[in-house]
Formats: sequence, structure tokens, C-alpha cells
Amino acid sequence: MRSPFSPIHLLLLSLFILWLIFAVNLELMTLTFSKLGLDPHSALTLLIVSLFGSVINLPLFTFKATPKAEGSPPPRPMTGLLRPPELPYTGETRVAVNVGGCLVPVFFSIFLLRHTPLPAGSVVLAVTLVSGLSFWLSRPLPGLGFGMPILVGPIGAALTAVALGGEQRAALAYVAGTLGVLIGADLLRLKDVRRLGVPLASIGGAGTFDGVFITGLMAALLT
Repeated sequence: MRSPFSPIHLLLLSLFILWLIFAVNLELMTLTFSKLGLDPHSALTLLIVSLFGSVINLPLFTFKATPKAEGSPPPRPMTGLLRPPELPYTGETRVAVNVGGCLVPVFFSIFLLRHTPLPAGSVVLAVTLVSGLSFWLSRPLPGLGFGMPILVGPIGAALTAVALGGEQRAALAYVAGTLGVLIGADLLRLKDVRRLGVPLASIGGAGTFDGVFITGLMAALLT
């Protein structure tokens, strides 16, 4: 069975984790993640669970999908942080939720909303702006799903949080970036999945995970 990690990204991921562990041991991340209410070891746990949870998809439901057009070119391989394993297309699409790219950031966003004094109006406005930007710039990729430039969510969330977040801009950047990317690039695009001819449509998976994960890192650094 082929590994879900491309060799180059597996190497980069390994180097990143080694650097991360080194940084945690030296407490270099304490100030960075204090804005998100995490101590260094909790931050390390969050990042590792997000990374390795990204290869876990929990199925929700399956529906009949439009067959791929005859003679259409084969889909380009995913070139993001993770490369999902190839699945055969049988005329049905399974919709699933990704653990690392959806469940983990959603639960952590709920934690931030409950423990951080973020104005409700700022949260709604920021999530709406990032969702709209993600929807506008995401594109259908027949045979693959949906994709968008990886830095759209992080940059959009960071700029929005700086404008609206005040002292809590790091938490607002995380919430707006993760929820905005999931809503705009995945949930609002579900109606178009039927005509893509994909065996699996994962909410928070594949390219969307890249945007969510990088958004989380940028939010943590937005002190």
C-alpha cells in the first residue's frame, strides 16, 4: 500500500516535528502559544494530532455521483502537505469528515470561543469574510475535489484579525481562518461534489487541511 505522505513532504514533516520538539523542550513556544491559551506541551499535542489525524476520514454518507467524462485527462496528483491514497471511483461519492483538518480545529475553535473574550460580532464578521474569500478562490478539480491557494486562509484570517481582533487577534485569526476555510472551501461546495466524479469528498481533508493547518500555525505566531 502506498504511503499517504509524498517522500519530500514526509522528510519536511519529520524535520518540522524534530524542530518542534526541540523548541518545546527549550520553551521557545511558550510566549507564542500563550495567546491561544496553550502551554508548549499542549500545543505540541494539538499539532501532532492535527497532522496525523489528517489521514483519518470518518464516513458520513454516500450518494450516486455523475460519472467522469469519457476521455477526460487523468487528475493531477495532490501536491499539498499530505498526499491521500488513491481510491477507485465506482460511480458513488462518499462524504466524510477529516479528523485532523476538521474535527480538531473545530473543537479547538469552540474551546477558544468559550475561554477567550472575543466579541460575537467580530467573530461572525471575520468568519464570514474568510468564508467568502475561500469560496471565491476555491476551484473544482474533477477527479480530485476542490482546491485553493494554500495561503488564502492564513493571510485572509491574519489580516482580518489584525483589523478586528485587538488584543485577542491570535484567537480570532485561528477561529476565523479554520472555520472560514472549512465553510467556504468545503461546506459551501458540497452541492457541487456530485459532478466531480470523486470517490471521496472529505470535509477538511486533502488541500483544505493544508490551509487549515497553516492557518493555525500563523494564528499562533500572531502575537
